[in-house]
Amino acid sequence: MQNIQIFGVKNSPSARAAERFFKERRAPIQFVDLKQKRMAPGEIKRFIERFGWAGLIDAESAAYQNAGMKYLKLMETELLERIAKEPKLLRLPLVRAGNQLSIGENEEAWKAMLASAMPGSATAGGTRT
Repeated sequence: MQNIQIFGVKNSPSARAAERFFKERRAPIQFVDLKQKRMAPGEIKRFIERFGWAGLIDAESAAYQNAGMKYLKLMETELLERIAKEPKLLRLPLVRAGNQLSIGENEEAWKAMLASAMPGSATAGGTRT
């Protein structure tokens, strides 16, 4: 079974839900606390390509509201810098299993990741909430 990466912050209820979901199913996971370690630019670009900035940024989050992001026009490099400093701007958790990606709390996508990891199953594409 392939390793599943969960990108989030430890105090996020949805990141804890993802971690619990995979642990309960005995799936090997690697939890990356974005408060401790930045996400590699190539890694975040995978999510941007699949979901776009609108799907990736959590416009409802307190971090987004407090930063006044609704009123700012930022270039991609500036957005990446802001995300690196404040990962709660993202719809967390970001989950990756091979080429499959999901954002936010999305059990259906997580189940598809587990199903595709089983021998003889078809590979499912990325999904979002």
